[in-house]
Amino acid sequence: MRGYLLLFVVLFSIGCTKKETCEIPDEVARIPVDITIDRLEKQFFQIKAVPEMQNFLQQEPLLRDRFLLRDRYPSQELMAQSLLRLATDTSIHKLARQSDERFKDMKDLEQDLEMGFKHVKFYYPSFHVPKVQTFISGLSRDLLVSDSLIVMGLDFFIGKKAAFRPQAPQYILERYEKEKLVPSVMLLVSNKFNKTDFVNQEMLDEMIDYGKSYYFTQKMLPCTPDSLIIWYSSQELADVEYNEGKIWAHFIEKGLLYETSQFIIRKYIGERPNVPEISPRCPGRVATWVGWQIVRAYMENNPDVTLQQLMEEKDARKILDRSKYKPQKK
Repeated sequence: MRGYLLLFVVLFSIGCTKKETCEIPDEVARIPVDITIDRLEKQFFQIKAVPEMQNFLQQEPLLRDRFLLRDRYPSQELMAQSLLRLATDTSIHKLARQSDERFKDMKDLEQDLEMGFKHVKFYYPSFHVPKVQTFISGLSRDLLVSDSLIVMGLDFFIGKKAAFRPQAPQYILERYEKEKLVPSVMLLVSNKFNKTDFVNQEMLDEMIDYGKSYYFTQKMLPCTPDSLIIWYSSQELADVEYNEGKIWAHFIEKGLLYETSQFIIRKYIGERPNVPEISPRCPGRVATWVGWQIVRAYMENNPDVTLQQLMEEKDARKILDRSKYKPQKK
């Protein structure tokens, strides 16, 4: 995972009823977490002058410094002038109206975030729940997740009907939907706990790193379908699950687990619409999905290992060896 966001569109035909039947243990449900999302864009788009913008930035130092990246501007006055142009841009106002319509009711997001953070505090009682804000950045930033603040750039998540969308391939654009927000937040939260040793820079290290993040997110959001966590469509998820043995055989036969060439690693870990080296229908980032299955097998076959111990474990080879992961070809 390591500090950047990956979002993928999903369909709900697989696992769509999981949330309806999911039960949360009482010891988790009763943990006190109260999330109220602060809609900063509403205040932002009322600003009409530089002094007002400077006052806004003074009142929101975390947003200013971490999401809007204060250090990229020569002075706060120049920053205020630049943001005022954004706040008074009629095109951005159109995005703001569309995002307000798409996110008129934030209760579902607040409840999902609350449930996710209840689980985080169950496993990590000292965890401090950050405050949560929304903003419209003119498609300059989608998400910030830090120890003290979460900012969700709503203009990225309006969906297919948005007046303006990020400049990206279609398979990337399909990631930005309202349903992806909370799983994406939790994936980034996982970075705080996910300890990984990249000294050897082998593919297996990256596979397990991603696998641990997916597993963490699964534990924090147990009512969320796998497709939302791995960001595959229902068809892509069905394909990799059915062909798991063939995919694993490809990794073994090609000697990919201990590959150190970044050029080759990126073919299986990085952003691609598919992995033709395996099959034209094999979705991109398939090695991260395999890493998740290895971690799942490791936890199933080692019931004495806690989530905290898993996230602290840096030895990817140890996780693979003790997972006994050997899916068979169908």
